[in-house]
Amino acid sequence: MRKFAPLALTLALASLAGCSTFGDAAPVRRAGPTYETAAHNAFLDSGRAAVGKLVEGLPADTLAGGPVLVATVVNVNNLTRSAPLGRTLSEQYASHMAAQGFNVKEVKLRGELFVREGTGELLLSRELREIARSQNAAVVLVGTYSPASDYTYVSIKLVRTEDSRILRGHDYALPNDRDVQRLLQEPSFR
Repeated sequence: MRKFAPLALTLALASLAGCSTFGDAAPVRRAGPTYETAAHNAFLDSGRAAVGKLVEGLPADTLAGGPVLVATVVNVNNLTRSAPLGRTLSEQYASHMAAQGFNVKEVKLRGELFVREGTGELLLSRELREIARSQNAAVVLVGTYSPASDYTYVSIKLVRTEDSRILRGHDYALPNDRDVQRLLQEPSFR
């Protein structure tokens, strides 16, 4: 039995060396996002579906042919601020509305252009009305997001500029996964 012990030890060490990550062994690949998974991204799909619900049954020509403006989606807790999530959602909503045949005007609306609550009614800010008038836009897509523990709740509305009437609205939720959590972080400028 003793004469086989060195042979057994040598074989054991040789087999362990074959499992080693040193030397010529192939590196272990981390599974990550691919172009295929990106093409079927649930975040993009949820924005597309939200705009679909918002404009469902609304013919593109009912907006008097004027362009639709898309304001930055803002944090419901601070209507003068938006994280990358709000700006990303706004960009996607504009793209999805244009893809559905709506005349969407590319105007980068700053964070302070929003629908704000005042004395029990929704009022478009004066600056937003002026921009809408100068662009001949009858409707503005506005929205808010509200981060909670498991989900971020999003509310979008089509608002008529002449009287601040909400023509359509749609609410949905995003799961607070890694991407949404990262997009909710407001960059710190120094």
